[in-house]
This record gives sequence, C-alpha cells and structure tokens, in this order.
Amino acid sequence: MTTVATTPLAEPVDGSVRTYEVRTFGCQMNVHDSERLSGSLEAAGYVPADGVEADIVVINTCAVRENADKKLYGTLGTLAGQKKKHKGMQIAVGGCLAQKDRSVILDKAPWVDVVFGTHNMGALPTLLERARHNDEAQLEILESLDVFPSTLPTKRDSTHSGWVSISVGCNNTCTFCIVPSLRGKEKDRRPGDVLAEVTSLVDDGAVEVTLLGQNVNSYGVEFGDRFAFGKLLRAVGAIPGLERVRFTSPHPASFTSDVIAAMAETPTVMPQLHMPLQSGSDRVLKAMRRSYRSEKFLGIIDRVRAAMPDAAISTDIIVGFPGETEDDFAETLRVVERSRFASAFTFQYSVRPGTPAGEMVDQIPKAVVQERFERLTALQDRISAEENRRQVGRRVEVLVAADEGRKDASTHRLSGRAEDSRLVHFEVPAGREVPRPGDVVSVRVTDAASFFLLADADADADAGAHDAPDSLYEVRRTRAGDAWDRAQAASCGVPSATEATSASSARPARVSLGLPTIRVSTTPIYSPTDDLR
Repeated sequence: MTTVATTPLAEPVDGSVRTYEVRTFGCQMNVHDSERLSGSLEAAGYVPADGVEADIVVINTCAVRENADKKLYGTLGTLAGQKKKHKGMQIAVGGCLAQKDRSVILDKAPWVDVVFGTHNMGALPTLLERARHNDEAQLEILESLDVFPSTLPTKRDSTHSGWVSISVGCNNTCTFCIVPSLRGKEKDRRPGDVLAEVTSLVDDGAVEVTLLGQNVNSYGVEFGDRFAFGKLLRAVGAIPGLERVRFTSPHPASFTSDVIAAMAETPTVMPQLHMPLQSGSDRVLKAMRRSYRSEKFLGIIDRVRAAMPDAAISTDIIVGFPGETEDDFAETLRVVERSRFASAFTFQYSVRPGTPAGEMVDQIPKAVVQERFERLTALQDRISAEENRRQVGRRVEVLVAADEGRKDASTHRLSGRAEDSRLVHFEVPAGREVPRPGDVVSVRVTDAASFFLLADADADADAGAHDAPDSLYEVRRTRAGDAWDRAQAASCGVPSATEATSASSARPARVSLGLPTIRVSTTPIYSPTDDLR
C-alpha cells in the first residue's frame, strides 16, 4: 500500500524549500481532491507558491467534458516552455483524465514527470521524489482505492466552509458517463468517520459543510442501510457549532421520503437542492439508462417544496443526446418550465470515448444541438430572473465569502451565499461594520438578475424602507470569521481583527478578502472556475 510521506521530501540539496501549485479542472469532487493533494504535499514539506512560478505544478484533471483533454494539453504545452527555463521544475498530472489516458499523457507530453490516477492521490509526494531521484517519469495508476481520500492530509482553502466526502465511485451505468470506469464502484465511509471529520472542521472554525458523493443519497448501499443518508443528514446537522449543511449531488432514483423529512426537520440543512434532471424526455432518459422518468422527478420537486416552500432547486441538463428529437427536446422544455429551477447547468452533449452513448449511430448535428442549447438557456435565464425577482424585499442571511464577486472591487460590494445558496452582492452602508469572510450579514434584497441578488443601502433609502435603518444591515461575527482572522494573520500579517472590522466613515472602495488558491464555495456541483461548459 502506498503511504503519504511523513518526513520532508521537498528539501533540495541547497537547503531551500520547494514550492507547489495545484490547478483544478472539473467538478467539486476534483476541487476537494485538490485540497487532499495540497495537504499531502505540505505534509511532505512543500510550501504553496503563492503567486510565484512554482517548482511543482500539479494538474488535477476532469474527463467528463469534451474540452478537458484540449485544456490539459494546452496547459502542458505552456508549462513545457516554463520548465526549460526553471531548473528542477516538475509537472504532475492526476485525476480522471490521467486515470483514463494513462501513458497517453507521457506520449503526448514527455516532459511530464508524474502521472497518477484517482485511486492513489496520496502517492504524489513519493512519486515526485522518485522521478527526481531517478531522473525519469513515473506512471502509477491503480485500479482500486489505495486509501480513502478523506484519510489523507488536507489543505483547506476556506476557513468557513468545507467539503466532506461521504462516498466515492458510482454504481450506476449512465450511457453518457465515464465516471464509474474512472472512480470505480461506490465505496461508503463509516458514519463515525464522516462525523469525526465534520467535527474537526467545526473545531477549526467552519460553520458550513457540503457532503459530497457521486450519488450522495445512495450512501449506505455498501453496508446495507437504505435509510443511511437521511440518518447521516440528521446526525451531521446536530453537531454543535455547525450552521449550514448542504449536499451534492443526489440521484432522483434514490431520492426517498425520509431524506426529504430529514432536510425539512433539521434546521441546519439548508433549503437548497441540486438534483440532475439530464433530460425531460422519458425516451431519452431510458436511452441514458437513468432509472427514473420525468414524472418521478417532478414528484420529488413537489414533495421537497411542500416540506420546504422556500427551497431553491437547481439541476443539470444535457442537450442533444444521441437520438434526441424535437419532441424529446420539447419535453425537456416542459419539465424545465414546470420545475422553476433557480439555476441550471446546461451542457451540449459531446462524445466521450469509452461510453456506450459515444458508439450510438444517431449523433445529433452540432448546429441542431447549438440551436436547442440556446433555446434552453434562454428559457432558464428567464425563469431564474423571475424566481430571483420574487426574492426582492426579503431579508436574507448571507454567509460572507472570500472570493465570490468578481466585480466587487468596482461596485464597492461584498458577496456571499444566502441560505438557499443564491449569490448575493451586498453593499456595506457608510459608517457600518465591514464583515469578514465567514461572518453572516442580514440584508434586504433590493434588486435581482438571472444569476444573483443585490442588496444596496441606497436603494433601501430611496424606497423608503419601513425597517429602522440600523436593522436593514446587520453583521453577526462568527467563529468562522475569527478563524479567517487567525489564518490571515498567520500567513501574511494582515491588520488585526479590530482594525479590519472597525466602523468606517465612508463606504469602502475595496475590502481585501484574501485570495484563496482554489475557489471554494457552495455553488452546485460543477466548479465555476473552469470553462469546460
């Protein structure tokens, strides 16, 4: 069994410490894996590059979407030039595409030093040292898990929120998906191990966790308890100090009433659900080997909303699956209109080699797929805008994030997620306390667009809001905010908490909220930092 190095491997002959950077392509499972990779590297003595050119560049890949390999090899081509000028630089490629392509990566990019798969992330420090010592590339791809990823050291990139894997792998056989062949059959963690990790996160200051699994609600299949996920939700939700619990992504076929009850009856489980639809056509769902039909999917949504009327529901949809007719696509539009999703991740079907759908003869022409995709996104954008406008006037509790609003500096706003996971950009009124990442602010929604809500102080004043001015904006300092202060002070000597959060005499032009290496948030399953959709 490969083990994580516990003695420093990263110290060269000259005594300097080697730096690393992890680049993540793909979904939230990849993002969480990258936290494990970072933790393993730091346990072995490497330190983050923090913006300078790294000695070690690790690329954690995705294989689900069409452009994944193009993005990888384009990045490797750029790194080849850097490596020629950077003495001792090493490049490692891991994750789903590495598991799939194996030696192909070294054939196409022989300057890569290490290729490792999804089942042996903990071996990375050893493989890097072996490649350097032997002066030759190392390829290690295991067919089954070496150690469960959550037993590896972790470098968390958010002090207030964290991912917790409860299972890895997948037992389904969706014809469009390559994940089961890359991640293996589902393996579930013991409940006690999950609760211990969540408790550890809370002890470190986190107030929010997201439970992860390829089919998160089928948790318990390995030890024969079909009600295990609902029980786990209740148990996690009862951990003292934890304020927000989320999970992604459940499979409609495994979505049971006890899970809905657990969501509704556990105050810390947030009113949010991300559940992939993929298609609204029963005929296409059958061809996809999705073991549910549209009416079952809609029935789940109805029951969730009956139990949690304010729940925001999001989904994934594939357009242009082989054989999809105009009537099939019309069914998808019907289900989307009926579901009133808060948001949707929409994808144009692309052939993934090694999947049954890739061998189907009735592939849809690109122009047809594009036209349907545009119709679907226009519909969903309209629905999202309508649903978001329904939030105007409501008070929302926003968990302030470190890096959610890309335009915050120019708009003089800060950003975070409401309890239902909607993105909220809010203004700090003149003279009021500036929250830290991890603090919670209570604000009134003043405007909305398809992808976010706004809470502006001037709009409240212009509208003659009936609430007392002081109650329109409230800050609750949290343990997570304290943890962010400690992390910033330890890493870069930022001003103390008292200085950072003192009342200002004018609205801030820009508030420094830190720059995490990997963006971590509670948006639904796909990482918003890649461009693979």
